[in-house]
Amino acid sequence: MENIWENHKLTILALVAAFVALMLSVVIVPEEQQAVVVRTGEPVRVINRFRADTAYGDTGAGMVLRIPLLEQVQFVDKRVLALDMEREQVLSSDQQRLLVDAYARFRIINPVLMVETAGTTEGVRTQLEPILNSVLRQELGRRTFSNMLTAERGQAMATIREKLDVQAREYGAQVIDVRIKRTDLPDGTPLESAFRRMQTDREREARTIRAQGERNARVIRAEADAEAARVYAASFGKDPQFYDFYRAMQSYDQTFAKGEGRGESSIILSPDNDYLRQFRGSR
Repeated sequence: MENIWENHKLTILALVAAFVALMLSVVIVPEEQQAVVVRTGEPVRVINRFRADTAYGDTGAGMVLRIPLLEQVQFVDKRVLALDMEREQVLSSDQQRLLVDAYARFRIINPVLMVETAGTTEGVRTQLEPILNSVLRQELGRRTFSNMLTAERGQAMATIREKLDVQAREYGAQVIDVRIKRTDLPDGTPLESAFRRMQTDREREARTIRAQGERNARVIRAEADAEAARVYAASFGKDPQFYDFYRAMQSYDQTFAKGEGRGESSIILSPDNDYLRQFRGSR
């Protein structure tokens, strides 16, 4: 064994040095990671860069080489990342104080820009959190609390996402989605006051709707009565004798008919009374 070491010492040392150099040169990049190769403090290339139209397995992940000691590799997550905002108090346009719990989803699409501006994905979160807070306050401050309970909430979220995405691009990130998990009123007196104010508003709105309905009903009834009178007048004008007969029958019905609410009085009239002419028939 000593003879082998003495005879092949240089060869063995060279093989060990080559193996160590190879191990230092080889970097394994997972499929869910992007790798930024930094040489003397400057990013020089990206391995397994995110591309939306590239399938897994065709992105360049796996074993790659670098220059030992001269090049450093910084990994950047390729997956969708979460940005959770602390529960914040926001003032709506109707002066309601709301407790808003929101979150955003983003991914790194320009890892070189991210390394240069934020350093790490945690640095991106640190930069985006106050921006999300500010944009959320501005957008919700333009809307009432009741609007946040309707479909307008989705429009507000889309606007917030667009504004946050513009800021995120400066750090090499893309904002995919923004959502509000909860929107509550503060506990205690403000909450009770808000409920009373909302109840008063709804009652006022209901009174307005009822008044408009009654007004519309009166207009419709007046128009219907006028149309009925016009039709009656046109019809009776064509046959005055029938009109006289029809009006006499209506009068007889009111005078002689019996039923609920009608009296039991008797009326004595002469057969020649003009009121009873329709009973006598035409002569």
